Amino acid sequence: MSLSAMRFLLTCLLLANASAAELSVTAYPSIQEALNDNPGRLIFVPAGDYPITEKIRIRGSGSGLYGPGRIIQQSDTQPIIEIENTMGAEIRDLTLTRPEGKMETRNEGIIAIQCRDLVIENVRVIDNRGPAGAITLRESQNCRISRCLVRNYMRVSIDDRTRSPEWGYAFNCTDGTGISISYSTGTLIEGNRIIEQNLRPTPEVKAKHKLGDFVKKNPTKGTIMNQKTWDAGYTDNWQQGSGLIVTASQVSDLTRILGNHIENAAQGIDLHSDHVIVANNIITNSFMGMKAMHGSRNVLITGNQWIKNCLWAIGLMPGAAAHAENADGGSIIANNIISDFGHGDAYWIWGAERSPFKFDTGQQADDPPLTDVIVTGNMVQSVGTPRYKYAVILPGGPNAPRGMHFSNNLFHAGTAGVANRDLPK
Repeated sequence: MSLSAMRFLLTCLLLANASAAELSVTAYPSIQEALNDNPGRLIFVPAGDYPITEKIRIRGSGSGLYGPGRIIQQSDTQPIIEIENTMGAEIRDLTLTRPEGKMETRNEGIIAIQCRDLVIENVRVIDNRGPAGAITLRESQNCRISRCLVRNYMRVSIDDRTRSPEWGYAFNCTDGTGISISYSTGTLIEGNRIIEQNLRPTPEVKAKHKLGDFVKKNPTKGTIMNQKTWDAGYTDNWQQGSGLIVTASQVSDLTRILGNHIENAAQGIDLHSDHVIVANNIITNSFMGMKAMHGSRNVLITGNQWIKNCLWAIGLMPGAAAHAENADGGSIIANNIISDFGHGDAYWIWGAERSPFKFDTGQQADDPPLTDVIVTGNMVQSVGTPRYKYAVILPGGPNAPRGMHFSNNLFHAGTAGVANRDLPK
């Protein structure tokens, strides 16, 4: 290399380093001021702690933050980062958390609204505990959430359903969601770890917080409420929230959920959406592995590991939001392995009268039936005495699932057999 070429290369490196230094948050009084003074640019957050009391606002195309820094939200009434009306924004490599005494919140770690081509990658959201998603995406298109860690996102709360004519009660619960997607299309959720270590469904935790006990009840029973539950003033369903939820049926569409690890969730994956791929994920020790309902159409569930689930591993069923123009079905469940069913933390709640596969008739009489589902190449394996009654429950009746096809599956029989009735080929 000639001397002039070496000088040119050195100049370029020095300019690059100077540019990087200019875009570091350390050159500004706050992270927010760094963003405000550099619209459309990525700002570097060096290693170290950055306490804040107001949410960080990211606006405009190409804006964002990256680096090994740790942002600590001191206020439990504020999100940590809010991204709105952006195109091509990025959040990378940061740690977002809350201090002791401020971990329980009703706000998000990251909330992104009306974004396009957003990237959230290798971000750690730790101890953002509450019913709002630790990472939340709304009304957005073609966004990606990759290789993030969400740890300890649940809190003790009250689920108030008294405004709903279908339910009409409120109860003590644990609640929290790791990643929440709603009213969004083209979302890619890949390689994330969503792990709850703080609130596990033990008898001691239930007794301490009176979980499942009603705290309010309307004069009239909800239309889809079980009479026995209504009279008892208690529900077993006190684990609320999900590791990952994609909701807003008829709007949320074209979602890929690939290669994620979800551990100790209430519901592992909760879908109310269309054209979804759920592939190569590991869902372990969630009381419910996954469900697709409320008009979830064309869902491909393939190559996943479902481990130590207790109520069901894979469930498809209509829900209250289903109707003639928003029916469930046209889906494929293929090449999944369900193992150690009933051996999770929540077994003591649900008992052995459950099933790894759950297909149901819906929540309301006018819900259109689940229709056209292929179930092929799956395995339900039990080592020792099974902790389920049937591997598959397939109800009958006028609103029973239709067009169900089972082939090439290996289902270890439960205590009462493989299925509650002959499975259609």
